[in-house]
Amino acid sequence: MKKYYTIGLVLVLMCAVALIAYGMYLNRAGESKIAERMENRAIPLQGDKAKFRNINPTFFLDTINFYSDEMADAVALIDGRVTEIFVDKNSKVSEGQLLFRLKNDDVPLKIQEAESNILRAEAQLANARTSFARYTRLMEKDATSKEKYDESQMQFLAAEAALKQAVAVRDQYVVQEGRQDIYAPIDGEVLILYKQMGAYVSTGTPVALIGNFNRLYFSMPLEDEVAQHLLTNKNFELHFRNANALRKAYDTEFAAGNKGGEQVFNANVLEITPSLSEPAAMRKVVWEVDNSVGLLEPQTYNGVTMRIATPRRALTVPLAAVAGQNRSAVFVVTAANTLERRAVNVGVDDGSYIEITAGLKEGETVVTSATEGLTSGVKVEVTLTGGGN
Repeated sequence: MKKYYTIGLVLVLMCAVALIAYGMYLNRAGESKIAERMENRAIPLQGDKAKFRNINPTFFLDTINFYSDEMADAVALIDGRVTEIFVDKNSKVSEGQLLFRLKNDDVPLKIQEAESNILRAEAQLANARTSFARYTRLMEKDATSKEKYDESQMQFLAAEAALKQAVAVRDQYVVQEGRQDIYAPIDGEVLILYKQMGAYVSTGTPVALIGNFNRLYFSMPLEDEVAQHLLTNKNFELHFRNANALRKAYDTEFAAGNKGGEQVFNANVLEITPSLSEPAAMRKVVWEVDNSVGLLEPQTYNGVTMRIATPRRALTVPLAAVAGQNRSAVFVVTAANTLERRAVNVGVDDGSYIEITAGLKEGETVVTSATEGLTSGVKVEVTLTGGGN
């Protein structure tokens, strides 16, 4: 009986040991398979190839400040009261066009007084001329003294001078009379009428503001590397991302054919300071903008996109591929389908693609999907997008 009990106990123990050994085997095999799977696991990502593309470099500006070099006040050149206004607000005017007429009650009286002084001076001159002629004849006959001759000559010359002075005074008042008319200082549009009918104005008082906004200007500082690109790309296109930004400060008129918020404005580089031939880290660039459609005015606008009109050939990657706060790195897919974080130098972009100036070669694949948390060495399975083959 004990014999069978011992045999059964041994068999049970053998089975227990076998089960434990088998369990350990399964555990090790499972860990090995998991490790193998983890080692061979590839993260699915999207990517594109570095390629030479035609891009139109684009700048996204939060604000832009337009100004005009053709704005001028029509100014009163004499005291007076407004008696006539020949234009309305938003009227188109030409340089020298009559805008206002003033009335100065003192000027006609002063002209009349000056005319009387001229008549008096002419009479005195006539008498002095007659006297001088008479003493000249007497002097030729030695019938008078040299002193009386000289005295008559001096009286004649003084009378001539008095007449010239009287005429000059009269002419001065005539000029003042002409200043009662106020003319447009430049071609343009009447932006503001400062004075209304019957208002009294003093010399030097502005009565109207005239402006010509067909051409507007703006400037901004640029780093030398960006400014150098403008040497061959001087033509730009501007459009406003927010159509509501096209508000009016002076309530000027719109030109026919404008497209409102869809309007694209042509701009060209007018001046770069210092010149590109001189060494400098920063440069001031001035643009001239064609505003013949009349949508813009000299003021600050928000949300402007400025795009170089002429395409530029450059080695590029999608903008989503660059990582880092300074756009200084990309994740490159190696031949072993692993990631390599690569430092790059970038140039301009067009909102979709960005220029790579150093760090990448044409044909290399970069990751374009989310790059947060990626590290070098990770295995990936990349699907090419954007036509990259």
